[in-house]
Amino acid sequence: MAANRVRLAAGLDVGSAHTRCVICVVEDGQIRFAGAGEVDSRGWANSKIADREQMSESVRLAVREAERQAGISVDAVVAGLGGEAIHGDNQVGKYDFGRPREIDQSDIDYAVEKACRQQLDAECVLLQVFLQDFTLDGNAGVVNPRGTRASRLEANVHIVTTSAFEHQSLVSAVHEAHLAVEETVYEGMASAYSCVAHDERRQGVAIADIGAQSTEVVVYAGEAMVQAFSIAVGAEHFTRDVAYDFKISFEDAEKLKLEYGCAILGLTADNTFIEVPSADGRPSREAPRKRLNFILESRADFLFRYIKKKLEMCGMERRLLEGILLTGGGACLNGMCDVAELVLNCQSRNGLPVGIADWPDALANPQWATVAGLAMYSGRLKEHRYQKRSSPGFLSLLMSK
Repeated sequence: MAANRVRLAAGLDVGSAHTRCVICVVEDGQIRFAGAGEVDSRGWANSKIADREQMSESVRLAVREAERQAGISVDAVVAGLGGEAIHGDNQVGKYDFGRPREIDQSDIDYAVEKACRQQLDAECVLLQVFLQDFTLDGNAGVVNPRGTRASRLEANVHIVTTSAFEHQSLVSAVHEAHLAVEETVYEGMASAYSCVAHDERRQGVAIADIGAQSTEVVVYAGEAMVQAFSIAVGAEHFTRDVAYDFKISFEDAEKLKLEYGCAILGLTADNTFIEVPSADGRPSREAPRKRLNFILESRADFLFRYIKKKLEMCGMERRLLEGILLTGGGACLNGMCDVAELVLNCQSRNGLPVGIADWPDALANPQWATVAGLAMYSGRLKEHRYQKRSSPGFLSLLMSK
């Protein structure tokens, strides 16, 4: 009976626009969808946590809706983190033995931990550690050094850190919603976790999670993460550009963007005219649809050129054989994949959640990729603990897909 024990897994994505929760059931090594909840987020200002109490209320409402749909209650979640405080960096942990000897697991753990603790600012928190490879006596590219004889071991890792203040604010808000936090996970990695296959990572792939106020990007090559970074540009910046140019409210600009907008000229009927709302007491007016799309294309071009610059810095601009996957609400804007292909010169598609049984068709869209990945990560933590192969804390930081 113990082998068939049912375990619950829950992911929580507290975004600046929406708060989402997904609850899954883990049984016999399979993760199955049970319920989901979504509410408008409160407590944010300028992409930062401004009111912890309001954020906690958003968490409570989203989790309550997911529990109602699932018919079960959860007491812990894996929570996602993103935003401008995120920083990714490659680090090397060096371990000199003094003489050649056989390398065991404790040597590997020590080298990795040394890499993680280098140059870690007191105001930062370590979110994830992604093991890349090892160098033995100057010989690079070793994937598994265990059992090999060497006198010097170097562990190459990519670490992701965030602001200790932002991290604690999120954790405290979740605690105030009467929930424990199993783990905090970088949202870009969570999106990759739910929609990128092993083969795609091996060939080179990037994921851009375009949220409301920021875009989280991760880059994989040879199954190892080589870059993670956050860009302070999100879907709301597109909307604000439209509001500023047309002199309309943010809400009207959002409606205009969703109903008529396209991130690239020529993909829609640009020569047609659209009705633009005016202030109360004034009649509406018409404007060329081309004007709206030009505004959106300019912002999309800026976003992907920034990503291209970062790819060039890590030598991946010509190595994305599997292209770039777009997730998050900003990916739903028509034409975003076309701009990505044009600027980055690689294939592009929307990233959709896969790997969770009974996933509803209504949620098969890029907006739910991050929270799906968080729930899958929670499920994997549960499996590792149950099988006694790992434990929460430092070892779980090393878990990638």
